[in-house]
Amino acid sequence: MCQSLRGTKQSHTYMQLLQHFKELTIHPKNAEELKGLILQLAVQGKLTADWRTNNPNVEKASDNLERIKAEKKLQIVKESEFPFRLNSSWEWAKFIDVAELRHGHQFRKYDFVEDGIPVIKIGQCKSDGTLDFSKCNYIDSSRKDEFENDLIFKGHLLMALTGGTLGKVTRVDKDYGVLVQNYRVGNFFADERVITLDFLNVILESELFQSLVREKINQNAQPNIGKDSIEKIVMPIPPLEEQKEIVKVVETLFKEVEQLEQATVKRIGLKEDFVTSALHQLTTNNAKREWSFLQEHFKSFFDETTNIKKLRETVLQLAVQGKLTADWRQQKFLSGAEVEDASQLLKRIQEEKAQLIKEKKIKKEKPLPPITKEEIPYELPDGWVWCRLQDLVNVGTGSTPAKSNSSYYDGIIPWYTSSATNDLYAKESEKLITEKALQETNCKVFPKGTLIIAMYGQGKTRGQISELVIPGATNQAVAAMVFYKTSKEFKEYIKYFFRKIYDEIRLLAEGGAQPNLNVGKIKNTILPLPPLEEQKAIVAKVNALMGLCDKLEQEVQQSQEHSEQLMQSVLREVFEGEKRELV
Repeated sequence: MCQSLRGTKQSHTYMQLLQHFKELTIHPKNAEELKGLILQLAVQGKLTADWRTNNPNVEKASDNLERIKAEKKLQIVKESEFPFRLNSSWEWAKFIDVAELRHGHQFRKYDFVEDGIPVIKIGQCKSDGTLDFSKCNYIDSSRKDEFENDLIFKGHLLMALTGGTLGKVTRVDKDYGVLVQNYRVGNFFADERVITLDFLNVILESELFQSLVREKINQNAQPNIGKDSIEKIVMPIPPLEEQKEIVKVVETLFKEVEQLEQATVKRIGLKEDFVTSALHQLTTNNAKREWSFLQEHFKSFFDETTNIKKLRETVLQLAVQGKLTADWRQQKFLSGAEVEDASQLLKRIQEEKAQLIKEKKIKKEKPLPPITKEEIPYELPDGWVWCRLQDLVNVGTGSTPAKSNSSYYDGIIPWYTSSATNDLYAKESEKLITEKALQETNCKVFPKGTLIIAMYGQGKTRGQISELVIPGATNQAVAAMVFYKTSKEFKEYIKYFFRKIYDEIRLLAEGGAQPNLNVGKIKNTILPLPPLEEQKAIVAKVNALMGLCDKLEQEVQQSQEHSEQLMQSVLREVFEGEKRELV
């Protein structure tokens, strides 16, 4: 920051801005708000308070305005029109007295040709000063002289006068050759005797001018503002010398904002690249060193929500690969403790399933094909086995009772759709169905603890997993996993596994405009099965790390909220200060 900008007699608001400048730009979204704040301080004269103290003898704006009275009758600005109180060397003036707005030509379709002079419309004008010619219309080059007053040159100050971008300002950044202006693009010119074009640009982009424009918008199907309305807008006019100083300070502050913004974006990008690389190392190698290093620097590396999301994904990947519990297995080995092999667990589950089939509590399912080598994505630790979901749980689905039959609805039985998977635990159902619906349709009640997976939905829904906290039925868009006699940790492990493969399972969907999964694909899912005792250790570790992620996200949110509160505090100082000055 230039030392000249740090005067001891600056306004409280300006000093507050400088004090927290770097902090206000720590989140990229604040940059545009900060630029808007700088512009508002500029048109209030708060950026140049010291300059006025050091330059008391400059010619007042009122003297400049007095000289042009001989040429035209100036509009009277009533005190009731003052947006805020100005210092003694500034004056309020109507736009029409200090500047000019020129409309372009209202072209018709028959005016356009394939090549020639580009016609600049609102869509071609960008906020950074560039012009986009990708969807440009043209008029014949021989017609240049017809539009002498509608030509656009480098430095011209353009504004959108209609549509969703009404009020957007473009300062043409370079010489683009011969260009002609469309009717709904305004070209602004300054009376250099009282206002420079650079300072006019500051005013046009300020919230002061933009808010006055919004007040005068014609709210039709296509919002617009006419020349007459703009000409009546009041503008603050500083002395000419002060205008130049204001523009200089604004440019300096804007450059610093942009530099800090770029540094922030670069910092975030570099950190994301490092985190991505480190997390990749964790999942591809048994890289204990990387994990220890990340643990030591959690708060430094994971201070962005994108990085925390990557951390969550990596934790789940490490969990199902057995890398989270490598130390646990080593300790068990060194202690000589016996751990039941996962193949024994699988055998016991199969025996429980066979007994339930024998008792006719569940139906016998068609056996699935053996797992091939091509299906196995990575090597498992000793004691683990690959299996299909159908080997572990009973997978079913429901149906939708006919909506036309009122006797099927408004009962007492919860009936869940795929929207129930938006939360990790499905509590309230979308609708309640009756016993009659159960008897006469393919609906059936699944027990408490059943895991449900959304099979339909193009947004985030498809592939989501949730757990029923109360017994309930489902529709056909949901696959339900009913567990046999297993532990809570076993269920939690399965849930974490499906959260890990969320993106992968979504890709298995088939169909046209709205691809869906089916029960067969869910049943066929292969998954790594650890020993039951190790599942408990995995779930404990994942729970702890997910809790850490929750805490990190909370800290990021608090940091963002602090930055936003600070920004709002400065904004309130500016805008509420205006009101106080008028009292």
